Amino acid sequence: MKDKDFIKELINLVKNSNIKSIKIEEGDLKIHIETHKLQLPEKSQETQSKEEFKHLEILPPSEDVQEDEKRYHVIKSPLVGTFYRSPAPGAPPFVEVGDIVSPGQVLCIIEALKVMNEIESDVRGRIEKILVENGETVEYGQPLFLIDTNV
Repeated sequence: MKDKDFIKELINLVKNSNIKSIKIEEGDLKIHIETHKLQLPEKSQETQSKEEFKHLEILPPSEDVQEDEKRYHVIKSPLVGTFYRSPAPGAPPFVEVGDIVSPGQVLCIIEALKVMNEIESDVRGRIEKILVENGETVEYGQPLFLIDTNV
């Protein structure tokens, strides 16, 4: 039951339905997913959206970000959770900027639903940038590391 796909399916089930919460317990594993859906005011959603967003301007990604993504291999978060650079508090980080990494080498941990998920490199290269701070919440698909594969 510790399968990541199973947990993702549970999250999507709750997110895309009228289910407010789900609890599953099997041995030592306990999963509790709960949603807090926002309720719109009396106005229709279309009217609300137009009023809220008419003053917002959508900006393209900065040239630096676009250039970095063209120049480096990007390791992205495969799930939502908390980013940890080291295996335990006080332990040295898995990697530092400038380190050479190999495919399969652990770069960080993302904790999701009390499950520690090791995120591994899928390429050989040098860590150019670490884009997330230790203990920060990350989103699915969020860039975590930039790796220069031309080493």
